[in-house]
Amino acid sequence: MPERPWVLAELTWPLVSRSQYEVAVLPWGATEAHNRHLPYSTDSLQCERVAIEAAARAWRAGAKVLVLPTVPFGVQTGQLDIPFCLNMNPSSQAALLRDLVQSLDRHGVGKLVVLNGHGGNDFRQMIRELQPGCEMLLCQVNWYACVDARPFFTTPGDHAGELETSVLLKIAPELVRPLSEAGAGKERKARVRGFREGWAWTPRRWTQVTDDTGVGDPRAASAEKGERFLAAVVEQLSGFLVELATVEREALYE
Repeated sequence: MPERPWVLAELTWPLVSRSQYEVAVLPWGATEAHNRHLPYSTDSLQCERVAIEAAARAWRAGAKVLVLPTVPFGVQTGQLDIPFCLNMNPSSQAALLRDLVQSLDRHGVGKLVVLNGHGGNDFRQMIRELQPGCEMLLCQVNWYACVDARPFFTTPGDHAGELETSVLLKIAPELVRPLSEAGAGKERKARVRGFREGWAWTPRRWTQVTDDTGVGDPRAASAEKGERFLAAVVEQLSGFLVELATVEREALYE
């Protein structure tokens, strides 16, 4: 067997043909600006790393989990005026997800986890539409929200802040610019109270919200914080994958 039999991109046809997988994980990121110090690939890099590490731990616990190639394009409709923030509309995401679900369903995979790494993505309504037409159990997990970040960071931030910067310092430090180059990630709050308090919602136009594309101060970030947070996320997610692999769809509820 190859060194990482849970990573589809590294497998050959004979190996895949001889295997029966219980859970497939589809990392879904984005390509967008992340303040002045993080790369455009931040969301995809983080999501893929979490998926692979969680799948590795689940595999060693006996769960047959397979990580699919990462989708690097997310919903960027509020960032179209920022150069090379590459937008994929929700309707396009739905069409892509439908095609992948049909492929996986044909090959006998019992469950699909869409592992989301970008706040602008939301697959819940797509899953509601697709679920009645397939045998697979479909679900979504936002990797950055499966563990409470507050104990790990002074101020986690919403975008390119302390949390994301710490994670990148751990997994790809060579891609992180010196924090002295980063903007402060100051967010302008909405004037309408409902939007400001979060019980009403409208898409944010990013250049009206922030001057540097960041929301959250990254200057307290460190690789050590990123390592601790990632370890907690991987433990949580791998446990979920193991549990999901062992339950039948018809027996999901007690």
